[in-house]
Amino acid sequence: MILWSTLSLALQSIRRNAARSLLTALGVVIGVASVITMVNLGQAAGQQVASQISSMGPNLLFVRPGTMGSFMGGPRAPAVPFELGDAAAITEQVDGVLVAPASTTSATVAFGNFNATTTILGTTLEYFSVRNLELAAGRTFEPRELESGAPVCLLGPTVVENLYPHGEPLGTTMRLGATACQVIGVLASKGSNMGVDQDDTVLMPIRAVHNRLTGSRDVSTIYVSAIEDGTSARVGADIVRVLRARRHLHEGEPNDFDVRDMAELASTLQNTTRTMTALLGAIAAVSLLVGGIGIMNIMLVSVTERTREIGLRLALGARSGEIRLQFLVEAVVLSVGGGLVGVLLGLLATWVLTAQLAMPLVIAPEMVVAAFACSSAIGMLFGWLPAQRASRLDPIVALRHE
Repeated sequence: MILWSTLSLALQSIRRNAARSLLTALGVVIGVASVITMVNLGQAAGQQVASQISSMGPNLLFVRPGTMGSFMGGPRAPAVPFELGDAAAITEQVDGVLVAPASTTSATVAFGNFNATTTILGTTLEYFSVRNLELAAGRTFEPRELESGAPVCLLGPTVVENLYPHGEPLGTTMRLGATACQVIGVLASKGSNMGVDQDDTVLMPIRAVHNRLTGSRDVSTIYVSAIEDGTSARVGADIVRVLRARRHLHEGEPNDFDVRDMAELASTLQNTTRTMTALLGAIAAVSLLVGGIGIMNIMLVSVTERTREIGLRLALGARSGEIRLQFLVEAVVLSVGGGLVGVLLGLLATWVLTAQLAMPLVIAPEMVVAAFACSSAIGMLFGWLPAQRASRLDPIVALRHE
């Protein structure tokens, strides 16, 4: 009964000073909304990175000649290119892998009055499994086409959009540089990955690219997929062993090639994202502290303004504990109300920003609960001093206060 009457008095006081109460709770609103938004965006970014790396292919490793100038891919040191025999050796000597050699170049492709510059990638049938590619229409390469290097190709959706805005590509013959190429299939869309349009590509048999476009037998990248989950680290070590032997590298000599494990890269990027999320969350949480200090300051001012009211209640028999409880309840109501509004704003901001940034919508329920709990705790913590000060007023002195 006492608690209910105290709550009623606290709500009446908040309503009497609605504008000031709103401004008092604003710090908590901003703090809770900021924490929820920052953490949710961080988790959405982490999920997006994991999804993009996973879309490249299951348990994928990139093997390239030369060494990477930086972690995220700087200039490569020159080295002897790979050849088809290197891919064959990995297939034979490394257990539990699918291997797809690739030779990449760029060329202008044309059909009718339309033309565009795109990436031409020569490879084998294993590439479709290694890179998790699917067909939207048509077929893949036949063994005889791969063996002879026939001028057949599969188009990515972006190439189809650029060259065939109103037509059907299957069965047509397009120009690929100085080479005529028959379109036998269209790839399903893979979308953009880390800023690169994966659909802007043309696939051909690797021998066709060697014979008709590059004029060399070089292999620019060997794509390797570990068949069993959790074996990519072992596969990577075996690949290094095989390639060092084939390239006659002695003990102590550095590798002149680079093996990039996407599982390791994904783990590193996710750890980095988690660290940045925690940092942003901690920065946003500072505003919660500022909001608590704002509540304390306003409540101290309120105690001063309501000194006569406090003195009158004490003179009529109210106990110090009841006065303390009244001001403490006011502080908690302000912080809890601010917390509820902050939660709603945080969820709304998360929805809007993830939609604008084309990120997955991720809600961390534990962070929502934690932010709201913190807002309630802040009300009790920072409301205690004003409440204690109000409860210790001398009723005679308080009644004389102007």
